[in-house]
Amino acid sequence: MSNRLKNIRLYTDDAYKLLCKLPDASLDEIFLLYPDPWPKTRHHKRRFVSPTTLKELARVLKPGCPFFFATDIEDYANWTLAHILETPEFVFAPSHPGAWHEPYQGWQATRYEKKARREGRMLSYYFTFRRA
Repeated sequence: MSNRLKNIRLYTDDAYKLLCKLPDASLDEIFLLYPDPWPKTRHHKRRFVSPTTLKELARVLKPGCPFFFATDIEDYANWTLAHILETPEFVFAPSHPGAWHEPYQGWQATRYEKKARREGRMLSYYFTFRRA
């Protein structure tokens, strides 16, 4: 392949640590795709979406730019939406009712989404939030 990307890096530790090191308004978009839902109530504190991480996501995301969140776990979708609606730095304005069930344009299913389909979880949530 002659057009290899040169601006891609992998970070294999806790993403929150990386967020804290990034400069303000340095990202054009953020994707959080099928994160671990930590389904047990006692583990909810481990979910990536929290007031603390949303504050950092808002800090590093340029104004007006999107934060994409996808999951097939209804409880995590509700959790995320509830936290976003309490975070004034983000706006949730879907184009029409049910738009959050439509995959993003050009979407390629992740291996986690494919696994969910095999396990019978047919409904996914594709939220797009904008940095205010």
